[in-house]
This record gives sequence, structure tokens and C-alpha cells, in this order.
Amino acid sequence: MKIPYGKQSISNKDILVVKKTLQSNFLTQGPKVKFFENSIAKFVGSKHVVAVNSATSALHIACLSIGLKKDDYLWTSANSFVASSNCALYCGAKIDFIDIDIKTYNICHKKLEKKLEYAKKKRILPKVIVVVHICGFSAPMKEIYKLSKKYKFKIIEDASHAIGGLYFKNKIGSCKFSDITVFSFHPVKIITTAEGGAAITNNSKIANNLRLYADHGVARNKNKSKFKGKELWNFDQIKLGYNYRMNEIQAALGLSQLKKINSFLRIRNTIANRYNRELKNLPIILPNMDSNIYSSFHLYVILVKNTREHKKLFNYLIMKKIIVNLHYIPIYRHSFYKSLGFKKGYCPSAEDYYSRAISLPIYPNIKNTEQKYVINCIKDYFK
Repeated sequence: MKIPYGKQSISNKDILVVKKTLQSNFLTQGPKVKFFENSIAKFVGSKHVVAVNSATSALHIACLSIGLKKDDYLWTSANSFVASSNCALYCGAKIDFIDIDIKTYNICHKKLEKKLEYAKKKRILPKVIVVVHICGFSAPMKEIYKLSKKYKFKIIEDASHAIGGLYFKNKIGSCKFSDITVFSFHPVKIITTAEGGAAITNNSKIANNLRLYADHGVARNKNKSKFKGKELWNFDQIKLGYNYRMNEIQAALGLSQLKKINSFLRIRNTIANRYNRELKNLPIILPNMDSNIYSSFHLYVILVKNTREHKKLFNYLIMKKIIVNLHYIPIYRHSFYKSLGFKKGYCPSAEDYYSRAISLPIYPNIKNTEQKYVINCIKDYFK
């Protein structure tokens, strides 16, 4: 039997609430999405949540809602999934990448500051920076937020990996250091809605924009509509929006999953701590543990110290039916981004990470015997 790097955890209760929703009067545009949004807002301590059909959609409307437009610049981490940068291109904006801190795998704030200093001289400062919280570990938000005030850029937190995480005791998603935070509810994430995402903000104007862009640009509230008629059927398209709505089935599953999130987080951290204990004496680098950060541990990434061992260990584990993965190839190394002019070596630390990183299995219902098997296989490889 194969052991995946990640997997959803669906209970009988989850199945029952989905079944009940399928038998209800609403499959879409009913009450459950609003309940889910309110529950997420309460969990992270934010004012506004807009649930959508994916984190990719959430990133897109986040960019639109803070005014990203043609020929603006958006910067993001080189070490992320392509959605973190594609959102800029959807808006006609230009994209650039920030190198990482090889200890944390997140944006290096010192490298960011140098890049901003240079961009100011060239008059190509970013309008938006998408800050990725890789693996579930918060990026250095205090330092990045301080830079945002100096250089006048907006911050979107791509917290697709990080719901439930803490940064200096602040819930990721509270938007204390950002304009918008985005979560993902993909099956391998901390909680799932099968597919789904959310955009979170404390700004009412941004929240209104998020809702409009997610629902065709249509205002269904008579106060926002330009129509003066009092008829109940009146609604008005006031922006060019998209059909990014979350449906009732997704929201029902999300509500059920959210009840278990603290348990999921404890289990993920227990699994990570077991890896930390068992693998500490091997020629690999383990995740950097910072006392000011509580990781949601969406991913558990190790780095081999010797790059020559990277493919060998990866292939060995696959041969042992342990389906490891690599998160991520630097975004600019993809063929599409090469066609935009980006070259290999653009972000040296991201390249170094890519040459040594392996994501090990971590998910709530992995059995102790399965994790022990993974650990023993890695130990056997290095004997």
C-alpha cells in the first residue's frame, strides 16, 4: 500500500452533513456559505471572510480588490505554487520574484529590502507583494509590514498552507500585518471543502469588492444598486466579475471540518515532532523551529545536505511506495515563466532549496506504523 505525502481526512460525520445538504432546498446560494464565512472569521479573529471555489480564485479577486491593474508590479516568493504569481498576470500586471531565506524557506526580508531599494531607484516598486507562508510557517510579517509602510505596497498573505498557524500569538488570517489573507481548502490542506478557498480582510471596502468580483460583479443589495426601483427582483452588475462562488455542499463540508481543526493541528504537530526526534542525527536539515511561530504543518520538508543524494533518496522512497513530493520548483523555472524572460539562477537560495527538498508524508490519519516505516526507510538509506 502506498503512503502519500498528503491526504484528506473525511469522517462519517462529514459525509452525513454533505448528504443532508444534498437533500436540502439549497445546493448553492443558501445559508451555509455565510455560516462558514462567519465561522472562519471567528476562528481567525477577522472582520470579513469571502468564501470562494478555490484559493486561486481568492488570489485573483484579492488582487482586483486592492486595485492591481495593467503594468503594475506584483512580487511574490520564488518558492511557491504558480497560483501565487499567476494572479498578477490575470490582472495584466507584471510579475517579479523575491528570493527566500534558506533556513525558513519563506521570503527573506533582508533580500526583499535590497530589492525594494533598487526598485525605488528604477521607479519600478511593486503595488502588491504576495507573501507566502510555506509549509504552514509564517513569513517574517513584522519586517515585511514595516517595509510596506516605507515603500507603500499592499500585502496579500498567501496562507494556503497556514490556516490555524500562529505568528507571535496572532492567528494567521487576522490580517494584523496585511490587507488580505487567502486560505486554501484543497483536499491535502489543513481542512478541506473538496475544492475551495477564502479571502479574509478587516477592510469593509475591500470586502465589498471581494464579494462583487466573486459573484459576477453583481450587486444584490438594493443599497449598492444604481436601480431606484423597489422591486425584490432588481439587481445590478456594477463591475466585471466572475463566478467564483463557493457552493452549499462545499460550505457544509467546511463547517464540519472546521470543528476538527484544532485536533488536526495537534496531530500534524505531533507527527512533525516525531520526525524531528527520529531524523535529527541524519545528514539532512529539518524544519527550522521558531518559538514565535506555531506551524500548521501542511508540509514537512527535509533538505538533504548533499545535493547528490537528492534524486537518489527521492527515488528510493518512491520505490518503497512512499509517495514523497517536492514543494516547489522555483516558479520562474516553469516553461511559461521562462517565456517571459526569467532565467535559471534568478533566485539562488530558491534554487538551492529546490535541489535538496523532499516533502515527507504528513496528514492526520497517517498511522504510527506508516510513519515509523517512513522513518526507518530514511534511516536505512543513510546506513
